[in-house]
Amino acid sequence: MWQCPKCQRQFSRVGQSHYCGEPETDIDEYIAAQPTDVQPILTKLRETIRAVAPDASERMSWRMPTFWQGQIIIQFAAFKKHISIFPGDLERLPFQQRLQGYRTTKGGIQLPLDQPIDYELVADITRCRLAQTQTEQ
Repeated sequence: MWQCPKCQRQFSRVGQSHYCGEPETDIDEYIAAQPTDVQPILTKLRETIRAVAPDASERMSWRMPTFWQGQIIIQFAAFKKHISIFPGDLERLPFQQRLQGYRTTKGGIQLPLDQPIDYELVADITRCRLAQTQTEQ
C-alpha cells in the first residue's frame, strides 16, 4: 500500500495519480487551480464556448467545467500535456475530417498544449452540440 503524503489516502499502486483536497465549486476556481501557463488557454476556451452558447449555464460536473442547456453541451478539463473537450458521442458530430491528427475517445478530444488550440473548432463543435440539444428537446 502507498499513502499520499499530502492527503493521507491509501492506494495499492505507488505514486497513484489522484486528486488531493476538495473539488472546485465553480469554473473560476477550477481555472485558478491550474498551472499559470494553462490558465489563459482555459479562459479563452471558456470565452469561446460562452460566445457560442450565451444561454448555457456554467457548472462543475465530474470535477470538470460544464456548459449546460437542458443537458450537457460541452465539458473541458486540463491535463498535464493536453486539454480535453467532451462534447459527447463524437460519431454524432460531423467533424471527423477536422479531428484527424487529434487523439480522440468515444466522447473526448485531446488538444495538445504544445500546439496552438483550434478555438474555431471548439466553437463549431459547441454550435453543433447546441443544435443537437435543441432538436432533442
